[in-house]
Amino acid sequence: MDIARHLALIDELCFRPFPAEHGPSAEGAAGPGCFWAVLKSSHGLGGRDPAERAVTVEQYEKERDALCERLAPRWGSTAPWNLQTVLLRTEREEIPEPWAALSAHARVAYLWEVEGTGRWAAVAVADRDGADEVRLLAVVTEEAPP
Repeated sequence: MDIARHLALIDELCFRPFPAEHGPSAEGAAGPGCFWAVLKSSHGLGGRDPAERAVTVEQYEKERDALCERLAPRWGSTAPWNLQTVLLRTEREEIPEPWAALSAHARVAYLWEVEGTGRWAAVAVADRDGADEVRLLAVVTEEAPP
């Protein structure tokens, strides 16, 4: 676990200027009004043993929770945000990005409004697609959650 490195990156993304165009970034992806950072990713778990995958998901959830414990004194305690409800809403209404995409990848996120920046930060474990890798994500955006 490299919590200090993850925290430093999240802090940086809260102040870094957004790019004018969508595209890959050193951390994951970026575009107008949004950064996606892959803090950690499994390698070779996509489509493999569900038991091994479950162990990795549990480990990443512990790392997400450790990040939340460090971010709470800065930005306040937050309850888990159930992304299943957001995913269900995408079927009948227009959900803005990055929230629609995050709900397609992760089940739960922890979310904060980063005071004084006009930005929102979220951390989540992307594990919805068993054929994909498990990823610990940070999303920083100027789009308020739906």
